[in-house]
Amino acid sequence: MQDLSNSNIIHVKDKNIEYIQFKKLLKYKEVKHAITLKPYDFYGIANYDKNKEEVNKNYKNLCMSIGVCKEKIIRAKQTHTDNIEIVSKNNIGIFPKSLDDVDGLITNEKELALSLVFADCIPLIFYDPVKKVISNVHSGWKGTCKKIGTKATRMMIKEFNCEAKDILCFVGPSIGKCHFEVDEDVYKTFKESFKDLDNFENMVSKKIDAEGKQKYYIDTVKINRCMLENIGLLPENIIESNICTVCNHNYTHSFRYDKENSGRMTSVVSLV
Repeated sequence: MQDLSNSNIIHVKDKNIEYIQFKKLLKYKEVKHAITLKPYDFYGIANYDKNKEEVNKNYKNLCMSIGVCKEKIIRAKQTHTDNIEIVSKNNIGIFPKSLDDVDGLITNEKELALSLVFADCIPLIFYDPVKKVISNVHSGWKGTCKKIGTKATRMMIKEFNCEAKDILCFVGPSIGKCHFEVDEDVYKTFKESFKDLDNFENMVSKKIDAEGKQKYYIDTVKINRCMLENIGLLPENIIESNICTVCNHNYTHSFRYDKENSGRMTSVVSLV
């Protein structure tokens, strides 16, 4: 397997576990994090309903590798909403009822391991090193249109007195503009959601396909970046993995490429 490391991330290979980490976030020793890769986690963590034993084993291996507590995993049941919950030790577990239909988690409590899963959707990890607050967010195209990333940021500001200028955002592997091809209906949804966003049309490319149909290619990572910068995050504090899940489908899960056979990458972040 190739090494996906680049200027912003490192690719870690630990026995049968492989994941990426952000170089800048690794500088903060009070935070542990990882986003798993395909060879390690083909179904192993995502497929909880069908194989709890395997999931628990793989969570244990991952948590041991990055130095977080497996017994304090908090995992929401994601449904492409903009629902975000501030979590505590009362929410510990995989799919607790309190976290049904939730796509964003925030905490300032130590040792809790916030976990979400992805396959083309954008993993957003937030950290405020001043107030010591973390957030894990699942932002697919629906979540992006609902502006879940900016909603999580505003919650950090409102509930924990964070300042936007202090917040770091780490953008994990996701489908790139090169492969996020949509039809008119989805394009119109984006256009309506971001009608007030400067240069929205510059984030969209248009192409006529072989059947003569108009197709649109949308840069959801850039849209998220612009939204976050507009609410005060510093450009240099938004760090992208620069990995397209479709381009790298041999190493990252992609629902667009693998269809119903797709597994999921797992993002974990914890204060220690």
